[in-house]
Amino acid sequence: MDYKILVLDLDGTLTNSKKEITEHTRHTLIRAQEQGLKIVLASGRPTYGIVPLAEALRLDEFEGYILSYNGGQIIDWTTKEVMYEKVLDPQVYPYLYRCAKENDFVILSYKDEYIVSEDAGNPYVQHEAFLNRMSSVTVPRFLDTINFPVPKCLIVGDPEPLAALEQKMRQDLEGQMNVFRSEPFFLELVPQGIDKAKSLAVLLEEIHLKREEMIAVGDGFNDLSMIRFAGLGVAMANAQEVVKQEADYITLSNEEDGVAAVVDRFFTPTLRG
Repeated sequence: MDYKILVLDLDGTLTNSKKEITEHTRHTLIRAQEQGLKIVLASGRPTYGIVPLAEALRLDEFEGYILSYNGGQIIDWTTKEVMYEKVLDPQVYPYLYRCAKENDFVILSYKDEYIVSEDAGNPYVQHEAFLNRMSSVTVPRFLDTINFPVPKCLIVGDPEPLAALEQKMRQDLEGQMNVFRSEPFFLELVPQGIDKAKSLAVLLEEIHLKREEMIAVGDGFNDLSMIRFAGLGVAMANAQEVVKQEADYITLSNEEDGVAAVVDRFFTPTLRG
């Protein structure tokens, strides 16, 4: 198959345990882009948290794309045009906040280059800040702070009680918005119908490519939809077991340049040919 577009999750996929792209993977991806490959960085991260990786891969030079907030926003990184955006209904904010507070969790969102919550020192909030290379700030009243369009909120906490809250919120919000965990300790709260696959379908239509021409690579629960949707769905060796079961192919781990291995196996012969 003549694959033309590569969609990459970031944490646990493109980046290693230090949250960095290795030089080998970076050079492999730049070389592939020089030969015509389009790259999409698809993540639950806010846009600001993806920018350093987009710059490292020179996406602006090669017509690359950022898909942030699990698909809530798509940006053409060459023109910086927002091609697609969907935000939460502000009327649901109080319910989300109450669910977090009543269960001793912390809810956070994103404002410019900052992660905002009522407890910036919470270890899970700090982990989100580390993942995105963003500063975390404590605000006195979360609901007063998010007085602007919000593509995503995140409730963070210990996995077992968070899983129970996930089920309750899914039932309460059915038909209104999507609730799912991207990590055992991260509960994503995004607009209805938002997932990576649905947003990628919008992007493919805009750039006149078919899903059969796409490879999607990921490791987490929120990568399942795009792995199922892609012409070739690839799981990292370090992926969640359910992701591996759904994938068409399993590559090396994120510590072993698994993304570069995908390019070498599936793109390079075609691009050079």
